[in-house]
Amino acid sequence: MEEAFLTAWLSLHAIDGVGDRTLLKLIHAFGLPGAVLHAAGDELVAAGCSSELADAIRRGPPAEVRRQIDRQVAYAVRHKIQTLTFFDDDYPARLKAIPDPPPLVYVSGALSPQDAVAVAIVGGRRATPVGRVITEEIAKDLAECGVTIVSGLARGIDAAAHRGALAGKGRTIAVLGCGIDRTYPSEHQTLRRTIESHGAILSELPIGAAPQSHHFPRRNRIISGLSLGVLVSEATTDSGSLITAKLALEQGRDVFAVPGSIKEEACRGSNRLIKEGAKLIESARDILDEILPQVDARQRTMLRLDRTVVDPVAPLRHEEARVYEALSYEARSVDMLIERTGLSAAQVVATLLSLELGGRIRQLPGQQYIRI
Repeated sequence: MEEAFLTAWLSLHAIDGVGDRTLLKLIHAFGLPGAVLHAAGDELVAAGCSSELADAIRRGPPAEVRRQIDRQVAYAVRHKIQTLTFFDDDYPARLKAIPDPPPLVYVSGALSPQDAVAVAIVGGRRATPVGRVITEEIAKDLAECGVTIVSGLARGIDAAAHRGALAGKGRTIAVLGCGIDRTYPSEHQTLRRTIESHGAILSELPIGAAPQSHHFPRRNRIISGLSLGVLVSEATTDSGSLITAKLALEQGRDVFAVPGSIKEEACRGSNRLIKEGAKLIESARDILDEILPQVDARQRTMLRLDRTVVDPVAPLRHEEARVYEALSYEARSVDMLIERTGLSAAQVVATLLSLELGGRIRQLPGQQYIRI
């Protein structure tokens, strides 16, 4: 986007009274943001503005705001940040169809036509180790099939979703609740850079915007808006991911949830979604079965549906089978496995290592193990 065009766009949007819908209506009427800023007062009134708003547009934003806009534009140019407006051909078609699409989004990394087949995966920031492992597994399997994973770069489930997609050598998009020049949380800087190399970072917020709490509910509508469906992997009853699920339903998207222990507080919100009608998900295949009817022939050519997940019940040696059957999708300790299998400690530890190397189980902190 040309500097002058971006400056005019941001200047128009910065005027009090010019919200997202008014901005889009005015540009639709006049063609370019610069044309709106230079329109006569009676032309603006004829386009639906009040006389007060017409006067404000004619005056333009205050000098300090114009200086802030100049700094934002300079940053975008210097760091090669892509800006997409609602009227651009490359603006994501699925996002354009939601009731309140962002008029402009900033992108680092790159969006791809493949991202038309995307699934959002969200959940709690204080996710359990089991929840993170299951999320990574599902995201990895979807990514291996060519599905783009969308999430919010937050701690817990979001980070696990992005990492799973990267492990599956697929694409992933992170939608920020701050300006694109910031990384929140800051410890995800390395993860962010990897995502930029294998997908995109996206934000509608101005460059320099801090990660304030009221930004995140708005951010969530973009996460669901980019996707065919939203999977809530693990969420408490007050988790922001439930807002994403609600927005997904309002946008006509599918809502999925991974069931969790009824004793685990971290799973109460996602379990409630299932009680309320969300589709229960046990594997990536469950999601694929639901979204594929929405995928047209052209989009299917970008998928790798012949990919198959390793069968965890493939033939195992006798000791491996005993240990594997004693495991669960909930964490179990070595001592519990010794008790359940009747094997010696040395046998159990050696067998666990063999199963882990074979990709059938995962070790968690504290010498705990789960099936995957």
